[in-house]
Amino acid sequence: MDDLSISSKLASAGMKAQATRLRVISENLANADSTSEIPGREPYRRKLITFRNALNKELEADQVKVKKIFNDQTPLKSKYDPAHPGANAEGYVQLPNVNSLVELMDMREAQRSYEANMNVISTSRQMVAKTLELLK
Repeated sequence: MDDLSISSKLASAGMKAQATRLRVISENLANADSTSEIPGREPYRRKLITFRNALNKELEADQVKVKKIFNDQTPLKSKYDPAHPGANAEGYVQLPNVNSLVELMDMREAQRSYEANMNVISTSRQMVAKTLELLK
């Protein structure tokens, strides 16, 4: 397998991992205000994603893979809203531990990484096209 094909496959794996990361971030943003309607139940918890290196034996190279998607266990905040259906006996409602600003920064980082991998594929294709052009 040639180096350009390997580069494209590795970049493709990176794009897939970042696409999963973008999906998780989107879910977090969509649920940033999701509280429980039942007293005593927790609201939505932010999801986090971790990656790992995985040896691709066919390519003889490490590629990125999603290791785990899990709930962030940072403490939840509360606000006083006794009229809310999910309020506890003291009138407090637990809020999701999602910070929209952090999610937007993570989204931008994932988008840049996705684009960088896409540029690797594009550059590889251009190099192959130039090589074929030179061989004519």
